[in-house]
Amino acid sequence: MRYDAVRRARFVRRLNRFTAIVRLEGGEETVHVKNTGRLGELLVPEAAVVLAEAAAPGRKTAYDLIGVYRGGRLFNIDSQAPNKVVGEWLVGQGFDVIRPEYTYGQSRVDFYMEKGGRRYLMEVKGCTLDIGGVGYFPDAPTERGVRHLRELTAALDEGYEACLAFVIQMAGVDRVEPYRERHPAFADACEEAEAKGLRVLHLTTRPAEDSLEITTPPVFL
Repeated sequence: MRYDAVRRARFVRRLNRFTAIVRLEGGEETVHVKNTGRLGELLVPEAAVVLAEAAAPGRKTAYDLIGVYRGGRLFNIDSQAPNKVVGEWLVGQGFDVIRPEYTYGQSRVDFYMEKGGRRYLMEVKGCTLDIGGVGYFPDAPTERGVRHLRELTAALDEGYEACLAFVIQMAGVDRVEPYRERHPAFADACEEAEAKGLRVLHLTTRPAEDSLEITTPPVFL
């Protein structure tokens, strides 16, 4: 996936989950933060950040904050990017059917796929937290994430192939672990689902200021 127009700025402070102040050449600007997670390890004063011009006319903020540099590495923090790049990545894997935002029971699953008579359900999670070369998810408690894992576990009992795909939104990390210290319930649900047959994918990426792409080769058989 690509961003149409990007520019750099310096991070000043976060106002709330959705907005932050950055410093551009002409002064300070309020921007939309495309990630509602804590991001405490990334969004620190004076961090170099990447902004994308907002596509929708008439918005209150002219830019989206989509990336942060830490230790010379770029972290893509756009929470919408993981689903987009996974959708692109799945196209080349020979599925007969790929449906995003698929209704399963009373819920909506990120992707439904079919291949050779097998049915797949996939949930996608973006990982932006790197501790010692290992990715961790979540960076804040996520009851929604726990619910998704319960749904995938139920789908396994109904004959689906169930997948949890972690999209690693920075270079130098090739696996993701449940962050038990931040949310024990998510870690427990992940372990229970894996014991039932949940397939966990660790999808590496190549982040650039104007793009993000998955580098993991095709994995579905």
